Amino acid sequence: MRLNTDGRPVVLAGPNGAGKTNLLEAISYLAPGRGLLGARLHEVDRRGGNSTWAVAATVLTPEGAVDIGTGRGGEGSRDGAEDGEGAGGSVAASVSTPARRADRRVVRINGAPARGPSALSELVSVLWLTPPMDRLFTDGARARRRFLDRLVFGIDPAHAGRLAAFDRALGERARLLRNGVRDAAWLSALERTMAERGVAISAARREAAARVSRISAQGIGPFPAAALRVEGMVEDWLDQGPALAAEERLVDALAAARPRDAETGGAGVGPSDLVVHHAARDMPATLCSTGEQKALLISIVLANARLQAELGGVAPLLLLDEVAAHLDESHRHALFEEIRALGAQAWLTGTDMALFADLGGQSQFFRVVDAAVTPVDAPA
Repeated sequence: MRLNTDGRPVVLAGPNGAGKTNLLEAISYLAPGRGLLGARLHEVDRRGGNSTWAVAATVLTPEGAVDIGTGRGGEGSRDGAEDGEGAGGSVAASVSTPARRADRRVVRINGAPARGPSALSELVSVLWLTPPMDRLFTDGARARRRFLDRLVFGIDPAHAGRLAAFDRALGERARLLRNGVRDAAWLSALERTMAERGVAISAARREAAARVSRISAQGIGPFPAAALRVEGMVEDWLDQGPALAAEERLVDALAAARPRDAETGGAGVGPSDLVVHHAARDMPATLCSTGEQKALLISIVLANARLQAELGGVAPLLLLDEVAAHLDESHRHALFEEIRALGAQAWLTGTDMALFADLGGQSQFFRVVDAAVTPVDAPA
């Protein structure tokens, strides 16, 4: 499939199950991480077939057009493994299915192999909202960390590389402990890497949360201001002293946790969590109504988009799956106005084309039926 677009917002309308979300998922792989649905690489392949997936796009950046290709690579591919959970631009995307199999993510930039998915964070930033994310504030902390890390990518492109390095060291340490290897020097070196990257990750998360909170407090139409805070053991240490001291404390904590981690796997030392409050009501998001929680999520995403536009001069790609259907007219109008003000290429999906009439000729409209995409005129 090939879809040609320009820099304007894109509306994809059609019945449920037509393939709208699949298109958004394809675009989400232009950034590091597991994509919009959080699937592992092999789970994205066409069911019942013998081919793997790939996405190719031309991305418009402040430095000009860049050709990006990414997908699940062949056996033994060394282009880069699946990693971290990027600046921004508009995109024209195509989806193809090369017939090679392996659970490794390959990335090419202007035709040349890149070091891995983290390289994408330097070229494109992608933010999204999907219906399952309505439970973000009540689900587990892992989902909130993934959401927060995606906010960080557009502010600090090096964040994806840090996450990838941390995960590699974490996985190797877990393998050694699981196999009963007690090489103190080897484990200490891995734990030093985890401490250095882990403290940097926590610091980047705290900084991003603070900056998004300041932008959200400026007001985004009728959407409530969101106050973000990152809580965790490492964050507490950063409050108490310099980053180097926090690294040493984390090294010691990881060494002390080896016996427990050998039994449980991973590293159970102080994971972070994103805590969000409805600022005007001084109420935790977990206690807000379903509608307020959704409005808070939209406020956070739009605030982060504003921040990225201010810092880099270009807004991120916004993938908004079935968002408009759950907003009243005033909130829909405010959302569309903010997208226009940002100059963002937002991809919006819905079953009712009429909900997007406010976007008019300033957007591109497509009808999606049975995985076929057809351009149509803007609704009256």
